[in-house]
Amino acid sequence: MQSPASAGAVWMHDAKRLADALGLASRDARAEAELLLVRALDIPKARLLAHPELAEEASRNPRYLDYLERRLAGEPIAYILGEREFYGLDFRVTPDVLIPRPETELLVDLALARIPEAERRRVLEVGTGSGCVAVAIAHLRPRTRVIATDVSSAALAVAQDNARRHAADNVEFRCGDGFAPVRAERFDLILSNPPYVAQDDPHLLQGDLRFEPKLALTSGADGMVALRSTIAEAPDRLQAGGWLLLEHGHAQGEAVRALLVSCGFRGVFTEPDLAGQPRVSGGRLAPAA
Repeated sequence: MQSPASAGAVWMHDAKRLADALGLASRDARAEAELLLVRALDIPKARLLAHPELAEEASRNPRYLDYLERRLAGEPIAYILGEREFYGLDFRVTPDVLIPRPETELLVDLALARIPEAERRRVLEVGTGSGCVAVAIAHLRPRTRVIATDVSSAALAVAQDNARRHAADNVEFRCGDGFAPVRAERFDLILSNPPYVAQDDPHLLQGDLRFEPKLALTSGADGMVALRSTIAEAPDRLQAGGWLLLEHGHAQGEAVRALLVSCGFRGVFTEPDLAGQPRVSGGRLAPAA
């Protein structure tokens, strides 16, 4: 049997392979190797850290070797493990949905700030994907009724599973494009993380984006098609005084604000994410006279 030191060397060797193949920082590569190991061996991370000799099993564990080869080929670790944390909750993810990202938590922050805990509100999310935004809001505002739409039935199956996982009984999922599933309804708040990447953006050929659904990523030549249509249609689906919140690319804030103003929204703003990049813009429909 290998000593703990030699077992740790096996572990670090795989981390170095990940770093070299994917251009990861050594700390990130080590963290990914840990994640793959604990999932393959079905043990808590704390046990692996306390007993590095357990990494010896990795060299002959078929599941771990499969995970490692898939990650070395560039497949996102979230798809390999089948889950990703978002807003303190674990969400199931598959290649049918975008991988939840930390910057999208800002969209939830801004929505929660506009939904009083003790009051009933109606919220709509357009293009829910994995359901992480809708479920996080429903989980933290149980008196709020959330409806979430998506054009992909496969994505909605994932979202529904995530709602069950977190007992979010106050969220309803509907299949359809944009606002089509809610034509006769109005809401106190509408939010969306629509596709906003330009169709020829070179980033689509890099990193995790290579594996994610293009339908959920790209939106025309300038990436603004979905943003324009959402802003144009939202006033007909909002209550007077209702809010519209939209995630967008770092260079799209000015254009989104101009569209919001042109469609009658007031108090228009753009909020930066934790990296300081303009990430979410929004505005409020004029209250009834």
